[in-house]
Amino acid sequence: MSAPAIFDRMSALADATRSRLLLLLERHELTVGELCQVLQLPQSTVSRHLKLLGDEGWVSARAEGTSRRYRMPADRLDADARQLWQLVRGQVAALGTAGQDAERLRSVLAQRSTRSREFFSSAAGEWDRLRAELFGRRADLLGLLGLMDDAWTVGDLGCGTGQVSQSLAPFVRRVIAVDSSPAMLDAARARLAGLENVETREGELESLPVADGELDAAIAFLVLHYVTDPAEALAQAARALRPGGRLLVVDMMPHDREEYVQAMGHVWQGFESARLQGWMAEAGLNAFRYVPLPPDPAAKGPGLFAASARTPSPGGA
Repeated sequence: MSAPAIFDRMSALADATRSRLLLLLERHELTVGELCQVLQLPQSTVSRHLKLLGDEGWVSARAEGTSRRYRMPADRLDADARQLWQLVRGQVAALGTAGQDAERLRSVLAQRSTRSREFFSSAAGEWDRLRAELFGRRADLLGLLGLMDDAWTVGDLGCGTGQVSQSLAPFVRRVIAVDSSPAMLDAARARLAGLENVETREGELESLPVADGELDAAIAFLVLHYVTDPAEALAQAARALRPGGRLLVVDMMPHDREEYVQAMGHVWQGFESARLQGWMAEAGLNAFRYVPLPPDPAAKGPGLFAASARTPSPGGA
């Protein structure tokens, strides 16, 4: 008859060094080098003990660059192993060497923090550039979409080729993408193929093909300057919002670049705060805000603003 598996588990723990290792790896993920510092043992000894513990399922490892980080996967241990470890753990934790290990571990973890601080001290002046190179210029903005309510239906008004809809779709229940250009909608549908919670609709913003109160939020991103009657477009957006719904307009601040009218068909040369606030008030929207956006150093166009407002809530606020 073969011996019960628990005997192998007991054998793996029947060594003070291996049990000290597990006590450290129970709460922290550490490299071999860090474990050598804490236990004050050579790398060959620590590696040998880690291999034996790994073979018996007491530790797991993951690669991180050229290093491997080890931990005790307590959540994956079976009930017998967890019970055995609790018996051994109490005895090992009471040893004087365990207290010394804990002190040296604090020093090792402090060294990690010091290395991070040193990096940021030296990289502070270049951090924005470095982050953009590593993760792209829109990483922070895309991540902030996680603040949106995942139960919302959002209207992308004047969706164009669907870039905003594509960004919104993972974070909300439903996106309704509206545009008056069949060519733009074709491009949007190609981009949004496979996103089951995005619906495209053809229509003018001044006669919005969205039912009353169908939207929790609406976004008009760089589209209002193409609209002949922005006041009516905002009124239609307000109609389509539920009580307490939010409208966000991102567009150009006032500028004098008349060539945009001829070359790109712009109808309006930007919008100042007072005019936009007046239109939104006429549409029944309140809590107006108008915030100029920081210019992108690489951008060649006029400055942008973000203007937001909301429909009155059921309580009248």
